[in-house]
This record gives sequence, C-alpha cells and structure tokens, in this order.
Amino acid sequence: MKKRNRYTAEFKAKVVLEVLREEQTVNEIAAKYELSPVMVSRWKVEFLERSSMVFEKGSSEVDKIRKEYDAVLVKYKNRIFLVRPAWVHSIG
Repeated sequence: MKKRNRYTAEFKAKVVLEVLREEQTVNEIAAKYELSPVMVSRWKVEFLERSSMVFEKGSSEVDKIRKEYDAVLVKYKNRIFLVRPAWVHSIG
C-alpha cells in the first residue's frame, strides 16, 4: 500500500492558481504534478469557498489564538501574585 502524501497549503494554492489561470486543463496540471485530477478539483472548490475569508475583519485565527494566549497569561500572572511563599511576606 502506498503512503499517503501530505501537501502544504502553499503548494495547493500554487496548483489552484494555475488551474484558475485556465492556461491548461485540470487534467494537464494534475499530470504535471502527478496528482489526481479529482483532488485538484476539490482543492479548487475549497479555495473558492474560503476565498472570501481573506477580506473578513476580526475573525482571523491569529487574533483568536492571541486572545486565548493573553487570557492564559493573565490567569498565570494572577496565580503568581496570589500564591507566594511565607518567606516573601517576612521580607517586606
């Protein structure tokens, strides 16, 4: 059984953009990269469905992850100040 290939997002975008230029058929491009034409067509559909997300504001994954990180950071900073060893109290 052949091992399943994993392709980067950059590679997929490159292939899809070639398809969208319509200089070659999907079959020709798939053959060029040794891919299944069905897979290339799926990538194209997914690309077109998600393309509007580029123009959405405030919904990026980076913003979401940054907010989660900040919340965790605040949580741990608060713990550091709340749980101090007894010797810290005796110094000050």
